Amino acid sequence: MTREFDYFVVLAGMRTGSNLLEEQLSAMPGIRSHGELFNPHFFGKPDVKTLFGLSMAARDSDPARVITEMRRESDALHGFRLFRDHNPRAIDQVLEDPRAAKVILTRRPLDSYVSLKIARKTGQWWLGDMTSARAAKVPFDAGEYGEFLTELTGFHQHIRTALQTSGQTAFEIAYEDLSNGDVLAGLGRFLGAGGPPDGRRVRAKVQNPTPVRARLTNPQVAEEALRALAAPDLGRTQIYEPSRGPGLRFFRACAGAPMLYMPIRGAGYDPMPGWLERLDPEDQVETGMTQKDLRRWKRQHGRHRSFTVLRHPLPRVHDAFCRFVLPDDEENYADLRSLLIKRYDLPLPTPWERESWDIDRHRAAFLAFLTFLKGNLGGQTALRVDNTWASQTVLLHAIGEFALPDRILREDRLAEDLGPLCAELDLAAPDLPGRFDVTVPFALADVVDGAIQKAAAAAYRRDYVMFGFEDWQAA
Repeated sequence: MTREFDYFVVLAGMRTGSNLLEEQLSAMPGIRSHGELFNPHFFGKPDVKTLFGLSMAARDSDPARVITEMRRESDALHGFRLFRDHNPRAIDQVLEDPRAAKVILTRRPLDSYVSLKIARKTGQWWLGDMTSARAAKVPFDAGEYGEFLTELTGFHQHIRTALQTSGQTAFEIAYEDLSNGDVLAGLGRFLGAGGPPDGRRVRAKVQNPTPVRARLTNPQVAEEALRALAAPDLGRTQIYEPSRGPGLRFFRACAGAPMLYMPIRGAGYDPMPGWLERLDPEDQVETGMTQKDLRRWKRQHGRHRSFTVLRHPLPRVHDAFCRFVLPDDEENYADLRSLLIKRYDLPLPTPWERESWDIDRHRAAFLAFLTFLKGNLGGQTALRVDNTWASQTVLLHAIGEFALPDRILREDRLAEDLGPLCAELDLAAPDLPGRFDVTVPFALADVVDGAIQKAAAAAYRRDYVMFGFEDWQAA
């Protein structure tokens, strides 16, 4: 097969997610990456001093020879990572070579800077799972950060100028894109890979998913310095969850009334389809729709309204825990449940025996699950982020990528807010046929305590911030 490129290079920096990106590239069919070939301290990987039959001295004296020898290895597309403090002759060579596929990986400079200081303090440069994560707080140094920013800006300006003057293009990918399957598939197509990455071969995980403020000993000093630089604030929480589809097949539309429900998926038994049946003059609701079906429905119901329902994260995740994690008879969750017990030490019963399950064990297991979710939603585990406990921010964003709902209603105000929505269509709002509840061994009001409130807020921090949630209160 004729390839567009002879090799590839990832132009990045320390603590930009390059380890994770390299693993994803190596997990693509027909792609092989050799690490940091021109790192002054090692040859590709730590503690490696020779590669391709060459010594580090030979590598440093003739960078072109290293690339030539690398390309002879096999018929795969080979590549490597290249940072601003690597051999400048190698940087110039790949920038001038149109047969080198350029992948430019970037991350918010502040995040890279703080992550670099933490890695130096803890000695942890790579993470395979949250269970081995090392946490630390570090001081922000305004002068040090200014130097870091200047060097980083100069490196990217050098890349940009070289590509512009030579008429080349690069594939740009951000740190936040490393969990986006569609972007990674596009990168594979750019490189000519035989398919998307095999997730089973990707072990690296996000190391520091918490906001920068939580990782600094002096966040006020950082705020003042960054304000002078017109930099972003420290409280921004990045999204490490995988992107989602809008879930069209879960949409519900009245057959005869112009009302559309666009659900944010979760574990709770949803009362809204039943409410729509009561609202519809024919007691019929359409479901399992395609984009074509939905466009047809909107044309037929010109004066339509759409809505979704936002739930407080704590009862929503408690529903997920009680319905899918706690019992052992949910086939689709059996493997996940087993790993939660073995790898993350969740004190779940094996087998599940409702009669012997008491509230203290329930509270402890639920708290442990919330602790796991902080890492799971932060991209630090190998287990899937299930729709039933994915953050509502991500799920609502997926819906909005397809179509924006007219209203975002809240579970605790449904009875009050459905009436005005129906009144816009000259319809009378029927009573709700039920709630989002699932069968639980113990009511959340009896289980919740301060530790659980705190753990839920930590796991779903973005939802709490974005939607203004406070500690959950029983109705």
